[in-house]
This record gives sequence, C-alpha cells and structure tokens, in this order.
Amino acid sequence: MAVRECPRIVIVGAGFGGLYAARAFTHAPLQLTVIDRHNYHLFQPLLYQVATAGLSPSDIAYPIRSVLRKQRTTRVVQAQVLAIKPHEHRVMMTDGAVDYDYLIVATGARHSYFGHSEWEKSAPGLKSVTDALTIRRRILGAFEQAERESDEARRRAWLTFVIVGGGPTGLELAGAVAELAFKVMVQDFRRIDSREARVLLVQAMPRVLPTYPEALSAEAESALRGLGVEVRTNTAVTAIHPGWVTMGEQRIPAATVLWAAGVAPSPVAHSLGVPLDHAGRVLVEPDLSIPGHPEVFVIGDLAACMDQTGHPLPGLAAVAVQQGHYVARHILNLMQGRSSDPFRYVDKGTLATIGRGRVVADFRVFRMSGFWAWLTWLAVHLFLLIGFRNRFLVLFKWTWALMTSQPGASIIIDGTETSSAADTAVKEEIAKTGGAPSAVARAQGGMSKAAALR
Repeated sequence: MAVRECPRIVIVGAGFGGLYAARAFTHAPLQLTVIDRHNYHLFQPLLYQVATAGLSPSDIAYPIRSVLRKQRTTRVVQAQVLAIKPHEHRVMMTDGAVDYDYLIVATGARHSYFGHSEWEKSAPGLKSVTDALTIRRRILGAFEQAERESDEARRRAWLTFVIVGGGPTGLELAGAVAELAFKVMVQDFRRIDSREARVLLVQAMPRVLPTYPEALSAEAESALRGLGVEVRTNTAVTAIHPGWVTMGEQRIPAATVLWAAGVAPSPVAHSLGVPLDHAGRVLVEPDLSIPGHPEVFVIGDLAACMDQTGHPLPGLAAVAVQQGHYVARHILNLMQGRSSDPFRYVDKGTLATIGRGRVVADFRVFRMSGFWAWLTWLAVHLFLLIGFRNRFLVLFKWTWALMTSQPGASIIIDGTETSSAADTAVKEEIAKTGGAPSAVARAQGGMSKAAALR
C-alpha cells in the first residue's frame, strides 16, 4: 500500500489498548482519529467499586479529549462503529464513514450468556458505567426493600445475592457485596440486620480463579468464606428468572443475581471478513495484524493472540496496554520502511482482590497474598488511573472507607421502577413455594448467621 505523505491512522475504541496506542503517536507526523461510542476512557478494573457504592463513575472515567488535547493532529469522534471494510480502507459509523491508511481495532468485549441471552435482564453483567449503576441500584435497592418487607420468606429473598462466575470480577463483586452486608451497613437499618444476608458465589469449574495457581485459588476461596460468602464450585446455573435462580436441581429465591461468568468479543469482528476463534475473537498474525491486511491491527479483548508458549493471552488491561504500545511503534516503523519483531507479551503478574486488605498476587517469580499484596494492588491501580484528579479522589475515598467503613457513593438512581418489578417477581416466586424456605436455604440456614458473628 502506498503510504501518504501524512498517513491517516484510525483507532476504534478508547479503552486501554486504543488510548495507549493513541498517546504513543503524540509527536508523529500523521492524522489520527480516535472513535469511541463514549466521550470518556473508563478504568474497568475498578468498575466493581462503582457497582458496590465505593466510588462514583466520574472517579474512574476521564474525557478522551482531555487525555489527547495536546496532540494537535488528533481528532476524537464520539460515534458507534457498525462495520469495517478492510478492502475499502473504511470504517462505517451510524452517521458516516472514516477512511484510513492504518487501522487499530480495540473495541473490547461484551457479556456472554452462553446461548441464554434471556438471562441478561435478570442477571446484569459488569462492562460499562450503565451496568455498574444498574447493579448498584439492585444491590442497595434490595436492602431498602428488605427493610420494608414484613413477610420473612420475601425478606430472605431480598437479602439473597447470587454472583455467577468465579473469575476476578466474580470474586471482586462477591467480596464487595459481603463487606457491604456484613460490615458497612450493619448500623444503617432498623427492621433488618444486614448480616442476615446470603452472598453466594457460583462457579461451574472445580475452583475459583482457574487461571491462577491452585494455591492462590485456595487462598482466594478461603478469603471469600472468611467474609461470609458461600462458595459453590462444580456448580452450574441452569436457569435465571426474575426472583429466582436454579443451580442443578436446586431452586433458590433471590432478588439479586449478578453475572460474571463470561465475555464475548465485539460484533465488529465479524465485519473484518477474517477467521475467528471459537469465542469469536480475531485470529491475528504475530504482529497483531489481520490475515491479508497488514495495515489493519486488532488488539485487546478482540484479539486471539498467543504468548511465547502457545497459550492464549488473557483479557487483561496489561495485555491491551502492551499491545497498544507495540502496534503504535510498529506502524511508525512501517511509515519509515522499517520492520518490527513479532509482538511479545511481558507477563508482569496478576492481582485479584477479595475485599479490603485481601488480595492474591501472582508475579510468576514469586506469589503473595494478604496486606502487602493489597498495598501492591492499590499502587498499581492508582498508577494506571488516568488523571491526577482521579488518582487523588480514589486514594482519598479508599482512605476514608478504610478509616470509617462507610461507602463513598451509596445513592440509588432511578430505582423505583426496577424495585417494583423485582418486588413482583419475588412475591410470585415465594407464592409458588408456599412461603417456605427452599431446601438449600434450610440446609445452609446457619451459614449467614455464622457470618454475622465474625
């Protein structure tokens, strides 16, 4: 492809991969266009804290234009991308099109319900600010409804929280909900004791954090149980409806079900016309380009990329950041007629948090958990946050929460309609069971009481 005197580079998606690639072009002689359906970059690793009232959306979101304002040759476009036409070098949007010489696709992933899309309404996932606010509304609204409920069985259903999925997001949500119930909200209500809540984490695989070493998985599960979370491994969810969830043959009344079990790549991948893997991710070349189009690159959760040992790279922010840096350097080399080595991911380790002060860390050369791992987790996340203001606010709110055990953003937004619908579903489910506790609730009735004594 003949390269123009001033190449046109388009980046679709301003997540970690897209934004870090854009910043790498700061001083390059080119025309850069960044397209995203939002006007902000979202720090997804802390999205669960927005969902559980620890932080506000503005604490973990930063305007894309502010990040790139010093790059005079960069244009930011807020738009929804519908398709990409590699043979025409064109990105199709809902209200127009953009041509390119080089393209970076970093559109990320969405929820996957494994063929049960009908579950999404009853069990929201966590990928966006809207998702986080929906989950916060359901969690806090459940406690409010339980406070007003006079029927014991319905109150028990309102105080039952089921998190589906035992990966990092599932553990983060379960740990945060347990802390809310068993520590933070203990003195907030008069008719209920929030420590009577049940928090269940359901994992279809034999252990939580299956991509971590077994020893750290065991520590994480132990930490969850220490918080009062009921952990069920080798247990698959077979049905989710408003007001209840089924695990095998066991049906449990639960007003709040949260989904953290799977993700699917952006549908934009299908428009590229290249091979996809079984999960729908793009099978990229060693330089992260797509087959037949060396000017088109796919990075982040959308890319099916292998490490040096032939294993697929995980959908982590660290992977996307390194890919973004690499592709930007590779494009600059192509513009100057130079070649690049294949992409090589440097694994600096992974961290998973299970409530305040509880983190498991795998740095490959050594592993740790507990307080020092937690401090490391804090430092890493503060470093990766965009903007001094966000770093300062998050640090302040974390310090305040640690000192006072109070949430920083426990406000319910537009929750009346949702609560009414959920209330109807809970009442219908309890009516079907005659108001009696389920077999599971009877068998484990003492567990939440034990958690309340911790």
